[in-house]
Amino acid sequence: MSKMHPVIAITGSSGAGTTTVKHAFEHIFFRLQVRPLVLEGDSFHRYDRVAMAEQINKANQEGRHFSHFSLGANLLDELANTFKQYGETGTAKRRYYVHSDAEGAELGGYKSGTFTPWEEIPKGTDLLFYEGLHGGVRTDTVDVARYTDLLIGVVPIVNLEWIQKIHRDTAERGYKAEDVTEVILRRMFDYVKVITPQFTHTDINFQRVPTVDTSNPFISRDIPTADESFVIIRFRDPRKFDIDFKYLLAMLHGSFMSRYNTIVIPGGKTGLAIEIIFRPIVEKLIADSRSF
Repeated sequence: MSKMHPVIAITGSSGAGTTTVKHAFEHIFFRLQVRPLVLEGDSFHRYDRVAMAEQINKANQEGRHFSHFSLGANLLDELANTFKQYGETGTAKRRYYVHSDAEGAELGGYKSGTFTPWEEIPKGTDLLFYEGLHGGVRTDTVDVARYTDLLIGVVPIVNLEWIQKIHRDTAERGYKAEDVTEVILRRMFDYVKVITPQFTHTDINFQRVPTVDTSNPFISRDIPTADESFVIIRFRDPRKFDIDFKYLLAMLHGSFMSRYNTIVIPGGKTGLAIEIIFRPIVEKLIADSRSF
């Protein structure tokens, strides 16, 4: 952790909805005139698309579990060191993973499924903002979570997560539903061993729970809407950020407390909740950093 150069990380599985929370933070940064250094978790994958496919085939032949969730499939030492370096110096290296040819053209003519070269980011940003799969990883050899000042988990119930992933990957990335299902199955071991343990270390978790039937996510025709959901917001230590639950209950109509550190809100209030909860936290992080 660093008061001088704060690090904020959002972590969650593929299809969890971390990008939605990221966009909400972008609005907060804009309103507060905060200049973030934005890092995407995909840029810390160890292998490009072709090499990753080869590694997956090799693991299948050897009877091993291997996926983008796997510790060995990612440069987690590099990720932890990036958080640490930024906290100490306000600078870091960055590269991009190219998701499509169109994105590659915007970045300077790179092929889909490859990485851009690493580049050094000069000083001048106010905080580091990470969104990806491994922002809260802790193992015997690497501790990414240690270097975050605010760590957020986005964790819808698993059936909803699968629905969101299937719809996103078929609609936006051109995959077939059966291929996405196969990816979900292949990643399940690492989902349990790598992804879910991170939510023990997160400062604040957002878990969306639909109020409609999602019993079979593999045949669902649409994603439950925000108004068809509740969102559970759990604060690991409410004292860390001086959370005022009475204020939250008054501002978020229809909300209620389910535990001493947990508030449940109507899904349609999620954007407002993010603004109310995180704007003062970001303001304080920036104020503290500028006091040095």
